[in-house]
Amino acid sequence: MPAAELRAADTDRTAVAEVLGRALHEGRLTVEEYDERLAAAYAARTHADLAVLTADLPAPPAEGSGEDCGGCDGEKLRHEWRNYLMTALLVWTIYVASSLAGGFHYPWPVWVVGPWGAVLLARTLTTRRAPVRR
Repeated sequence: MPAAELRAADTDRTAVAEVLGRALHEGRLTVEEYDERLAAAYAARTHADLAVLTADLPAPPAEGSGEDCGGCDGEKLRHEWRNYLMTALLVWTIYVASSLAGGFHYPWPVWVVGPWGAVLLARTLTTRRAPVRR
């Protein structure tokens, strides 16, 4: 069976939706075009159905290709830090609230926020920053 005729997965639909969102943000699509294509992406059954939705759009830079995507790494890291901090706040709040009700116990949130924070910090310190353009 040709690859285009294979059934599309939710991850395939989501990837196309991200490409469409990027195209809207860059001004390549109007809001109406974006809405139509997005609805078609989530209704798509095969890879061929998805391929026609992005055929006239430039391909996104491959991850790790070294192409400058206008600060994508910095944006991704800020988004990841925001998610991390919100999760850390949530689990520590749950811990404190449950501890006040039943006495302080083992600080289990360290196992949620500790490793995640260490990995995120390492990624932040090792991510190559795009040069500032003047």
